[in-house]
Amino acid sequence: LRRMAVGLAAGAMVWLWTGCTTVPGTGRSQLNFMSPGEEMKLGLSEFDKMKQQVPISKDPKLNALVQEVGRRIADVAKSDMPDAQWEFVVFESNEANAFCLPGGKVGIYTGILPITKDAAGLATVMGHEVAHAVARHGGERMSQAMGLQVLGVGVATATRESKYRDALNAGYGMGSQLAVALPHSRMQESEADEIGLMYMAKAEYPPSAAVEFWQRFGEYTQAQ
Repeated sequence: LRRMAVGLAAGAMVWLWTGCTTVPGTGRSQLNFMSPGEEMKLGLSEFDKMKQQVPISKDPKLNALVQEVGRRIADVAKSDMPDAQWEFVVFESNEANAFCLPGGKVGIYTGILPITKDAAGLATVMGHEVAHAVARHGGERMSQAMGLQVLGVGVATATRESKYRDALNAGYGMGSQLAVALPHSRMQESEADEIGLMYMAKAEYPPSAAVEFWQRFGEYTQAQ
């Protein structure tokens, strides 16, 4: 039993060590057993489902604004996510929400656009959400769930199970209000803020606009 315990402990240490990756922009070490390819495959699949289930805005002005801001943010983020297949879609929804899935699939809900107010406000939101994808927060959350299961049961469950898909979605902000009921840890949120501000500045949007956006969003949440 002692040898078995030592063997399991050694195996767990090797498993944890091989799962360590580094977050671009901050240099933080994170536990992530998902490969970028696996994350991207899930992200592309979920985005296709979104486009089938949620109406897409046909407003030319809104779409032009999102495409312009998205392109500028993507241009500065591409070195951190070089294999991204960027796509920016405006979804018709009253939710004050946005998300970016692995592979560079970005969704903006029309409900958040009155709060973003202008291009700089929108850059705050898009920079923040792209940062979640670049930092691979969804994969990190799935890996944490897998790690807890391995520690508790001793058997890893395949990452294709639906509950890990839910963790991926939670890790990238889909399905929950921006900065209100997000299931991200505060560390992930702070990290996305930090990286997002760097992307804003590099894309030549004033980072001070982020403060103004969050003030407006605070007023919105209080009204809700």
